[in-house]
Amino acid sequence: MSTQALKHRRTHNLLLIQRLLSSREGSSPFTLVQDSLEQSGRPLIEEYMQRAKIAKNVIIYISYETLKPVPGIDMFLNARRKNAMILQKEIFLIVNKLASGNTTSARSSTSVLLVVDTLHPLAANSSLNLPAFLSSLIIPHVSLIATYHLDIPTRHSTFQLSPYAPNPLALLRYLATTIITIHSLAQVLSRKRASERSLSEPVFGLGEETDGVLVGMGSNDRRGLVLEVEYRRKSGRGVGEWFVLEIASTSAVDGKEKVRERERVMLLEDHPLYQPQDMGKIPGHGDRKMDEEGTFNLGITEKQRRDREGVVLPYFDAQKEGGGGGGRILYDMGVEDDFDEEDDEI
Repeated sequence: MSTQALKHRRTHNLLLIQRLLSSREGSSPFTLVQDSLEQSGRPLIEEYMQRAKIAKNVIIYISYETLKPVPGIDMFLNARRKNAMILQKEIFLIVNKLASGNTTSARSSTSVLLVVDTLHPLAANSSLNLPAFLSSLIIPHVSLIATYHLDIPTRHSTFQLSPYAPNPLALLRYLATTIITIHSLAQVLSRKRASERSLSEPVFGLGEETDGVLVGMGSNDRRGLVLEVEYRRKSGRGVGEWFVLEIASTSAVDGKEKVRERERVMLLEDHPLYQPQDMGKIPGHGDRKMDEEGTFNLGITEKQRRDREGVVLPYFDAQKEGGGGGGRILYDMGVEDDFDEEDDEI
């Protein structure tokens, strides 16, 4: 890929991720966040809500596993042990109030960010039509962001309706306009270093298949998280890219306040730690020169390099005007060459 094409792809994808994180109207009606024990998707959800708060959008948080209301949201709905139809009516009631301007807030014309902390209770409900329920929530001025935990197995009761029905995760991936899979930055870097050394990629957590091991080394890296984004346009064409979202650091001030630094999002290939590592600094390679490790010298001197560049090969002479010598073999005898009359007769 040319340099101009790489620059265009980098600029386009960075603008795309900024647009998705800002939840601009029409950018992505349904965003599916896939996380695991190795890397939680909570920092990404907090980034979504922080940007929505800056844009003065309304945030509705639907809780199945969150015990306490999240700071900075406008509405907190406890959905545990609640019928899905009742929950749907409550959501519609809140959205309609915002649309009609009956709320005390003057932000009725702004967008609504609808956050679902986990989809497993809905996916495990065999009596619920999951695609129809989620599609009913995707209405104008509403952006739905839902989290699915990949490490939690789905109950078998979901498949009792039809043996040919797809599993809930396949349905969610089919409905979603944006799929974001969360990875640990430390684990991605470990796999990258192993690939550079032609070693087998390490496994972490449940993939280790070791008794008692649930979370692997480097999980939930505080430096940031890796986003594997798959965005689907209205035309059906998909755009895939890997990003790094650096988690904002907080520091205490006077023991009470906290200073929040601005997050940075970049392409994974542009991250400083993801750059190709110097082979001389990799353990096992050392910093010695190659001529010290072998029985002969692989390098050349400056004079040898100049002499090599000064050699004119036959095909260069043939490219001259007139065709050079017309296919003749150009040979200049040296001082040490022995002229043989038999060769001259050939």
